[in-house]
Amino acid sequence: MKLRTLIGAYYFDGWAGQNKALAQSNEPWAENAPTHLTRRMVREFPQREPLWGWRDDSLPVMEKQIELAADHGIGFFAFCWYWHDNGRGLNEKEIMADPKHTSLQLFLRAANKRRMKFCLLIANHGGYQISGMDNWHRAGAFLAPLLANEQYLQVGGKPLIIIFNPDGCDRRCLAAMDDAARQAGLPGLAVSGCGNATLEKGFTLRTHYAVVPGYEGGSQERTYAELAAATRASWGAEASQQYMPLVMAGWDKRPWEGPDGLNQKQGWYYPDRTPEQFATLLRDAIAWLDAHPDQTPAERIVMIYAWNEFGEGGYIAPTRGDPDAMYLRAVKSATTPGA
Repeated sequence: MKLRTLIGAYYFDGWAGQNKALAQSNEPWAENAPTHLTRRMVREFPQREPLWGWRDDSLPVMEKQIELAADHGIGFFAFCWYWHDNGRGLNEKEIMADPKHTSLQLFLRAANKRRMKFCLLIANHGGYQISGMDNWHRAGAFLAPLLANEQYLQVGGKPLIIIFNPDGCDRRCLAAMDDAARQAGLPGLAVSGCGNATLEKGFTLRTHYAVVPGYEGGSQERTYAELAAATRASWGAEASQQYMPLVMAGWDKRPWEGPDGLNQKQGWYYPDRTPEQFATLLRDAIAWLDAHPDQTPAERIVMIYAWNEFGEGGYIAPTRGDPDAMYLRAVKSATTPGA
């Protein structure tokens, strides 16, 4: 059955490595806690635990995730990728050793990886920002072998890179990265920025990672209907710029707030999401593609936030609270005619 569009899901690799603070707490359950698991998640939000457990850093778990995603109409994962420079430029050893790249490496080893494509979201934010043309060129050269992988997603015949934060990234920086890719034998890059990614900055594509009213607005319970409305309002781009609409699967980062979380500030949360509401928003995004064929790539891409942002409340992977994978079923019903 032909899919109506190409669905991508952001993949946050925060469920490997070790949360050292928890490991020192002498609590038995915390001895093997991954980097982004918190006490609040375990105690207050146990329903968010994936069916395979809090850790996803094994090949069988990755292959299971690929199976689930592909079976339900998800065409690719967009893995978060983190630059390491420590003020000295590219640090290849730290990049490869970062536990936040574990699942990407497992994906590349998976026996069933050909069921999906993948691409990268460069997490160009605090502590991981790429600064200056030289470093953008070096990043392009470093990533070129990965971008040449047969499973890497192409848009308009070029590997797609999404940049989380376009601040500090201008036309010259993107040109330097593109030049490095061409020097490595690639046909150039299709680069999409999140949020304020304008044509003037050199972004021919635009999307979002998350749309969150009240991110640090104090603890307020709101409705998913409000979150969905804000998401719909974000769809679109300036003339001649292609857009990939985002669908928010939810937002509730309380597990990461306060001293028993990751010490994040309190913000609005939207706890009443349902698979039916999520499916409606996804169908609306597909309808937006239908109504704006000249403003979106021929691949008809919709991004979902997210596959596994369990700490922030944006996830569609099956969990203890969703053992029947109703959010994945919602994706399939919205994207596959007759499903």
